[in-house]
Amino acid sequence: MPSVLAAVMPAPRVPVEMRQFPEPALEPGSILLRTLYSEVCGTDVHLWHGRLSGVPYPIIPGHVSIGIVDKLRGAVTGVDGLRVSEGDRLVFFDVHRTCGRCRACAVTRTPTRCEARRVYGITDSANEGLFGGWAEAIYLEPGVSVARLADAVPSEAYIGGGCGLITAVHIIERAALTLGDTVLVQGTGAVGLSAVALARLAGAGRIVAIGAPADRLDLARRMGADVTIDLHLTSEAARREQVDTQTGGHGVDVAIEAAGSARAVEEGLNLIRDGGRYVIAGHYTDAGPSSIDVHRQINRKHLEIRGCWGSDVAHFVRALGLLDRHHASIPWQAIGGRAYPLPDVNDALAAAEAMRVPKALVKPN
Repeated sequence: MPSVLAAVMPAPRVPVEMRQFPEPALEPGSILLRTLYSEVCGTDVHLWHGRLSGVPYPIIPGHVSIGIVDKLRGAVTGVDGLRVSEGDRLVFFDVHRTCGRCRACAVTRTPTRCEARRVYGITDSANEGLFGGWAEAIYLEPGVSVARLADAVPSEAYIGGGCGLITAVHIIERAALTLGDTVLVQGTGAVGLSAVALARLAGAGRIVAIGAPADRLDLARRMGADVTIDLHLTSEAARREQVDTQTGGHGVDVAIEAAGSARAVEEGLNLIRDGGRYVIAGHYTDAGPSSIDVHRQINRKHLEIRGCWGSDVAHFVRALGLLDRHHASIPWQAIGGRAYPLPDVNDALAAAEAMRVPKALVKPN
């Protein structure tokens, strides 16, 4: 039986190691995807730090990936309505096994909170097989949402956008942007950068991005930010002054937290106008407590605060449409700073941890 090389994270803070896996036998409706690219995002750094609960180590990381259909069994139709064939360039939604019947799925319409929900590269154990993108091939079990990537969209643009783009689609939905809104984006990682781009597409009048380091701020401007503020070179008071200058002292209409910092939330509440909206999307892990004056920072300001946890298939499909329409004008490809071969994934993980690139990529084949 042919074997597949994969990078396995045995446990937190343990070097990722190469292991051989048997090529899986395909069930009806399943696909063996030969991996072109996978990503190393902030979640993978959190996984290596052991900051996510319930992770079934050992795992094969890599929850957003793109590949070529190597083999499939039976008839498979993508969410785009097109029949999948061997040789197709395919992408897939990393969340699978959402039940569709529980209270979260059927009553509150929050499938990202389904308890049966599993995620490739995060909550699927390597002991179960090739359920992550840091591998020469990925097993897409029956029922996984898949789609052919439009011919005009470079693979590098899709993986550069990656999970950050899909999450940003959800963020903009939660933000309920109105044409001409002033928008603040806190954090210039992959999520924040795509949030900047989509806020611009959604009709934001002025966009301010706070982040670091300098190369990410430069990319934020290319993504559509009007003003960028270096977090490392300014004080909180100076940042407040710059936001006041941009908004006539009123504060922004909408703030988007994509930094994953408890301090960012404390600061963000002070930068929003009375009656404004705050979307908190960066706290995928527990960043610790925030010290908030509920009366002064929230209630008296009549703020609307919305969490944003993960994404669903609809956000995945809309992200594909946005890439098809705007990949030539929005530099998603530039977010993927460097591609690493599979044996060098520990270097890729170190680069992501040290923020040397907006996003490290893994190129297994």
